[in-house]
Amino acid sequence: MGKTKPHRTVERDDGTFALAREKELLRHYYEGNRLPSPTGEFLMVLRVQPEADGSGSIILECSSSSLRYRLNVNKATRTERAKVREVLEKGGEPRCPRHVNQLLIRVKNDLQCPLCGVRYAKV
Repeated sequence: MGKTKPHRTVERDDGTFALAREKELLRHYYEGNRLPSPTGEFLMVLRVQPEADGSGSIILECSSSSLRYRLNVNKATRTERAKVREVLEKGGEPRCPRHVNQLLIRVKNDLQCPLCGVRYAKV
């Protein structure tokens, strides 16, 4: 019998595959580093999607195999939301608590990060 590849174990309904070590990949993503692919190459960001519950998801594609993956981003913690509200109250420009030097953008009545899709505050 042949070996099974770990990145092909769970295919989701949208045709993307689950990624192992999501926390480690998210840390690299927040720091602006390249994301390693399960095939040994790199993952490229195709799309950032905000989710209805305030979390986000990132659709990635492998540079060598063209397989697509979904990286789930947890919604904002109370501490992160409080920091953003504090900056807003002082009249400052709120930044994403997770990304390095990324300003939050206004989408309807929410402030969200364009790089991870997470909503941090209502305006």
